Amino acid sequence: MDGPAIITQVTNPKEDEGRAPGAGEKASQCNVSLKKQRSRSILSSFFCCFRDYNVEAPPPSSPSVLPPLVEENGGLQKGDQRQVIPIPSPPAKYLLPEVTVLDYGKKCVVIDLDETLVHSSFKPISNADFIVPVEIDGTIHQVYVLKRPHVDEFLQRMGQLFECVLFTASLAKYADPVADLLDRWGVFRARLFRESCVFHRGNYVKDLSRLGRELSKVIIVDNSPASYIFHPENAVPVQSWFDDMTDTELLDLIPFFEGLSREDDVYSMLHRLCNR
Repeated sequence: MDGPAIITQVTNPKEDEGRAPGAGEKASQCNVSLKKQRSRSILSSFFCCFRDYNVEAPPPSSPSVLPPLVEENGGLQKGDQRQVIPIPSPPAKYLLPEVTVLDYGKKCVVIDLDETLVHSSFKPISNADFIVPVEIDGTIHQVYVLKRPHVDEFLQRMGQLFECVLFTASLAKYADPVADLLDRWGVFRARLFRESCVFHRGNYVKDLSRLGRELSKVIIVDNSPASYIFHPENAVPVQSWFDDMTDTELLDLIPFFEGLSREDDVYSMLHRLCNR
């Protein structure tokens, strides 16, 4: 097994300078462009990717069997840019358990891991926050994990306001121990990994209709537009993060989510912001 294949992540541009961008890197380029336009309002930048990644969802008869260990969500081909079609039928069994008494009445926030909350690498990182041993084909490998600035404040506040779910396309053998170290407060009520994704046109897609929550009360926070192509209207995109310790994206998001938690449904606020 290829070691990096256990982590679903976009390519770090610092590690691949001079290489021409391929199809697998296109999904991250919108987020890179956001960095160059940092003077713009962060709320207006949330919607930069909606128009580019509206693609057709698979028909209900399409199989959702995952192929073995594809490394990362790639870019979308031009032919995939079509109007979003809602997922027509819910699954027989939902991914999440029943809402607890503690979270009753709260909206559900689905949060990505790699390049959203942390950056992980099999290459040594001198200032790594965590070093996680992962067994691959009988050999223990060290994964170096760097926390995004302000991730602690972000997670604590999200846990107060929402029912929070970690949803990553990485394998559980890597993501679960990282989540143990990252989430010291028990913010994540559930953790979903690669096997909970739908493999669609070369991408691991997080199908929000399979969660078992009312879609009008679900938000997904993710750096990869390919991850939420079935429900872009539920997404709060964030730019991919690697090692910029001056980054304030998560801190800037807190007031927005405080306002969103008081809305009747997620669409009303997201649509108002988009129309502005």
